[in-house]
Amino acid sequence: MRKLLTVLLICLPLCFVNAGGNQQAPAKKSGAFKVLLISNLEGDKSFADSAILGAKKAIQDFGVEISYSQSGDPAEYENQVITGAEEGYDLVVAAASQWQDAIEKHCASYPNVMFGITDTNAKGDNVVSVTFAQNQGSFLAGAAAAMFTTMTQFKNVNPEATIGWVGGVDIPALRDFFIGYTEGAKYINPNIKILQSFAGNWYDPLKGKELTTAMYEQGADVVMNVASATGVGILESARENSRYAIGVDMNQDGEQPGAILTSMLKENGQGVYYIIKKAVEEKKFTDNPRIYMDLQYGGVDLTDMSTLKGFCNAEQKALLDTILAKIAQIKADIASGKIVVSNYEGYGPNAK
Repeated sequence: MRKLLTVLLICLPLCFVNAGGNQQAPAKKSGAFKVLLISNLEGDKSFADSAILGAKKAIQDFGVEISYSQSGDPAEYENQVITGAEEGYDLVVAAASQWQDAIEKHCASYPNVMFGITDTNAKGDNVVSVTFAQNQGSFLAGAAAAMFTTMTQFKNVNPEATIGWVGGVDIPALRDFFIGYTEGAKYINPNIKILQSFAGNWYDPLKGKELTTAMYEQGADVVMNVASATGVGILESARENSRYAIGVDMNQDGEQPGAILTSMLKENGQGVYYIIKKAVEEKKFTDNPRIYMDLQYGGVDLTDMSTLKGFCNAEQKALLDTILAKIAQIKADIASGKIVVSNYEGYGPNAK
């Protein structure tokens, strides 16, 4: 098996990088707790970058040694998981749901290796899964968008109640996002019009820009980005069309300053950090542990709109404050159970 894997590694362009971002073969020190973080390509200013920040924090806090295997090619996913298990890593963490099938297929063959995955629940006694209440976070984003879309005091905002949402690839986690966004918007205005598109790719900013521009042409004032690196084009379209977007995963408010209403934080880095912490402390995963990072846990939230406020007059700032006050009330109502946000099948705190 080892010889076969060596050949596969030569043939497949897997990208191994160190904590500083330089490409390298996985280097391992004797005695160090060794982690392989598998992720989408770095530089998306979103989900992958968040995961890498979480890993870097784990290096600082726990002294672990981390190598990075990055790929955007589904043909490589299984080999990334097998390589991590074969090459002597104590923990193999996949920082997105795309690696679920590979982990479930191979984890039982490596009972002495711990596996972790974020954004989905994977089966396997030696696998820990972290999922997020993106439905709750996007409920807040949808509510904010619905309140903002008729505020004609802002440049180029029309009185029509129309908003948009652009996703990357049509996967269950994004369906969970969209359910929350829809319910949040309709909580504010049951008659609001919500435009939706999937780009079909995580790495196509031009497609993201094209889909977003089309939504602005159909009357949307604000479009939510849920598209990783494709989302770069979504944010650019907001600036170029003098409209507004909502960022995702990390704080993207400063990516196109003045054109981003807020960002929905989805703390993938916190999930990666939690998995590494649990592995270091417990040394073994049993019984398929899982954790659900919701609003109360700090797994999702909205930014405070302070970047946009820097471009606003007093009246506009006051309007943003009314949005933030309503969002604070909604958060409290979700925490108390007064508002229950629906989940897509397979997601939520009780998902199997």
